[in-house]
Amino acid sequence: MTVLHSRSSGEPYLVERNAGYFEYQLPVSLKAVISWNGRLPLLRNERDEWELPGGKLDPGEEPAVGLAREIREELAWDATVGEPFHTWVYRVFPHRHVLVVTFLATYDGDVVPVYSHEHKELVLVTPDEAGALDMPEGYKAAIRLAVERGHFRQD
Repeated sequence: MTVLHSRSSGEPYLVERNAGYFEYQLPVSLKAVISWNGRLPLLRNERDEWELPGGKLDPGEEPAVGLAREIREELAWDATVGEPFHTWVYRVFPHRHVLVVTFLATYDGDVVPVYSHEHKELVLVTPDEAGALDMPEGYKAAIRLAVERGHFRQD
């Protein structure tokens, strides 16, 4: 059994693979830019930031399947998860970094989303409105890229 050592207590995300060689060991967070009637669902988290729906990848889980599961849990929607299109490393806190993999997704149903106990609030906004909210820049960049790709349409 290999024991991994962190480079320092302040950098627990950097682990030693070989003597003197450190690399990232990060949790993976799957997020979705969901288009629904030209709107985008956003959730307010425990840090009072707005975020895209999604969550952690479970061991052995396919990313798209895991994201569909998270969307069901967080919004009560059976969304169609498309391709991953944006990634970034989110420095949640100085000692906690997360790899965020963002997918395009759609929901074609007519059920208004409801949010789970994991979040404080849910809003449905246009992509333009999302830019003014307190949200990490990586999420805003993903939303802008989704707009550039023509992901949002008005029904």
